[in-house]
Amino acid sequence: MPTTPTLQDRQDITDLMVGWIHRDLGEWDRLRDLFHPGARIEITWFEGAASDFVDASARMATTDLRTKHLVTAPRVTFSADGTRAVSETNAVIVAENSSIGLGCNGHNRFIDRIERRDGVWRIVDRKSVYDFATFTFPAGITEIDAEVVAKYPREYGALAYVLDRSGFPVGRTFATKGSELERDIKEPAFAWLDEEAGA
Repeated sequence: MPTTPTLQDRQDITDLMVGWIHRDLGEWDRLRDLFHPGARIEITWFEGAASDFVDASARMATTDLRTKHLVTAPRVTFSADGTRAVSETNAVIVAENSSIGLGCNGHNRFIDRIERRDGVWRIVDRKSVYDFATFTFPAGITEIDAEVVAKYPREYGALAYVLDRSGFPVGRTFATKGSELERDIKEPAFAWLDEEAGA
């Protein structure tokens, strides 16, 4: 039976998106709680189970690389039965590696598949589309290897370069604004909304 999403549903999903602050604060158990069991995540430096991502993030936090995420309110589309949703959320990834004196600002959009199970909304799949990125120089101008930057799409080249120099290599090409890879993320996500629950 179709169910009209409530304001509480929308607030709960917004709380999931802004809950990414738990990663920045090192609140690993609370970060883990944003995901349903079996959830997956694919971003520049990590692809796999969300539970493993939390562990990998905790390890990253012990290095010289620091990150902060500025997250907006999501745009949310619900399934007809009200048990699933797809959200698209603008974010800014601010990164800095103090040992190399280099940082970046990366602008992306998280595309999340979200399910309500036993009355609780959590993420089941998170992917990212990258819009553009720029370098920052917290301690003054630092030399950058342009050939290495050019290996990556311009939309996230600065982010990938800082990640790579920090020991977190980007192993494949990821979705950028308007790309076929973006369509490959979004079209199946919205088709998933039309699937019968439990199918």
